[in-house]
Amino acid sequence: MNSLEAKINYQLNKYPTIKKVIKRAYQISMYALSPKIKSEGNIIAVTPNDGMEYFFGYYDKSPWDASDRYMLCLRAKDTSSDVAPYEAADILLFDTKDNNSYKVIGKTNSWNVQQGCMLQWLGPDYRENIIYNDFRKGQYCSVILNIKTNQERIIDMPVYSVSQDGKFAITLDFSRLHRLRKGYGYSNLPEETQNEKCPSTPCLWHIDLHNGKVSPLMKYTDFANFEPRPEMKDAEHKVNHIMINPSGDRFMILHRWFDGSRKYTRLVTVNIDGTEMFNLSDDNMTSHCYWKNNTEVLAFARKNAKGNGYYLMGDRTKNYQLLWTQLTSDGHPSYSPDGSKVATDTYPNRARVATVYCLNGDKISELAKVFAPFKYDNEVRCDLHPRWNRAGDKICFDSVFKGQRGLYVVNVKE
Repeated sequence: MNSLEAKINYQLNKYPTIKKVIKRAYQISMYALSPKIKSEGNIIAVTPNDGMEYFFGYYDKSPWDASDRYMLCLRAKDTSSDVAPYEAADILLFDTKDNNSYKVIGKTNSWNVQQGCMLQWLGPDYRENIIYNDFRKGQYCSVILNIKTNQERIIDMPVYSVSQDGKFAITLDFSRLHRLRKGYGYSNLPEETQNEKCPSTPCLWHIDLHNGKVSPLMKYTDFANFEPRPEMKDAEHKVNHIMINPSGDRFMILHRWFDGSRKYTRLVTVNIDGTEMFNLSDDNMTSHCYWKNNTEVLAFARKNAKGNGYYLMGDRTKNYQLLWTQLTSDGHPSYSPDGSKVATDTYPNRARVATVYCLNGDKISELAKVFAPFKYDNEVRCDLHPRWNRAGDKICFDSVFKGQRGLYVVNVKE
């Protein structure tokens, strides 16, 4: 997105319905004039091209186990008609050392097209246990499954972000998230707070994954009353995108509020016990983030002094650095396991082509380009969500360039 498009996009954010119409008309006209690309790069398919939809989910977790042999994936019949379907999705385990053979190891009844069911390997070893969200006995829950013994343990709350040591998780209200951010929540239960703009009820919970104890952590009013802004008065509030840092002592979260049709976002960091909130980025827009380490956060955000871009920020400081000034469009960044490189992507451009990048110091390498059919757009779009393997020499991503969702891999060269 060039600077003019970015400015127009910013202004149209005030009018989301009009924005959708103008965006689609612009995309169709630009696509008609653009050279056609289906895919570029040494892209390796993990999932079969059998008419089913395969995808993993978000960019902040890896589908690979500790050995980089086995990969987790979801399979569904349809991911373009509904953002959070009622139909169950299969949970698959792929063996990349056996011609990508796979087996069904479970099912989930609570999932969405952007983040799946929070399916992931459970630390600290990432070898035998996985965790994912489900809907059982009329309630949301999370399931810890041992893939070798098939034994499962049910936690009475779905998870959002899981600590690297596998000891605890932090979660939120997936029904409120579904209403206020289509494609990220679950539709199984109606939202209990739908008539409250800023509920004085919990918005975050701490989950002990060893004993299953669930404890309320923070309320919506905690965020609204923390360094309040004039636009927050009578606004509708929500939280999203929780990420726990590697050591498990702090987490970051996006606090968003809606003043009419205008959306505001700030990035807040907090101790695991809900204390020492810090307003890390508050210039109206913060999008996708990632912990570089325990004290630094990489985010695509706006800084009023410099504009939109990738910023490396020091937690509990006002220090920040603008990186990769050539990359001015939003993406989903994550650091390689050794912290030396960053994987990120773009949304589809005017030719409906999205790109996977590897950023190594100042070097920006294009690893893959893939086409996105108009069938997958807006809330049911297929973001690439690039993710690292454990060795840091492969990146996988979701894509629809073959006509349905699939899971793909590209190698990363030094």
